[in-house]
Amino acid sequence: MTPDPETERVRRFYDRAAERYDGGIKIFERMLFPDGRRWVCSRAVGDVLEIAAGTGRNLPYYPKDVRLSAVELSPAMLAIARQRAEDLGVIIDLRLGDAQALDFPDQRFDTVVSTLSLCAIPDDRRAVAEARRVLRASGQLLLLEHVRSPIRAVRIGQRLLDPLATRFEGDHLMRDPLDYLSTLGFDVEVCERSRWGIVERVAARKSP
Repeated sequence: MTPDPETERVRRFYDRAAERYDGGIKIFERMLFPDGRRWVCSRAVGDVLEIAAGTGRNLPYYPKDVRLSAVELSPAMLAIARQRAEDLGVIIDLRLGDAQALDFPDQRFDTVVSTLSLCAIPDDRRAVAEARRVLRASGQLLLLEHVRSPIRAVRIGQRLLDPLATRFEGDHLMRDPLDYLSTLGFDVEVCERSRWGIVERVAARKSP
């Protein structure tokens, strides 16, 4: 299937940004997500799929007994993730792929992880629907995302910046997966907000 133009645009952006990505994201992680990756990854169990794995920054935080797979849209980001996995000695099925059209069979995984990716995936709802498809019965979806703030003053600022962030980085500031998780077949079990409501950590379970 030929990727749509917006997906190709996002791919090109991350290919160009790959070499400087880790340096830049470190700043935002210290400010907004200091323990977010650990919070998400420590909850993963069984057969685990990470979507939009980027440069593999989550790899140090997964439990040793999980069986890891991951997909990443950008070949340049994927190359860095593969090197990181090798350096850490992490065994993982790490492949080029689109979270909006996963190349895995139905009910393949116990856990799907997404960290700081639903903001950039062109069709985030489609990606979550794909996550549900590949999850086994009662499988879990674990999320760390920056989202639309419930605080009016912060939300206004996000709305003003959103067109620029979307155009130049493919980064949507006004999204929130809570808008659609239940309609796509998930029961939210844990939701924690921080940093003026911008940061959201979610553990959701696939509904029967």
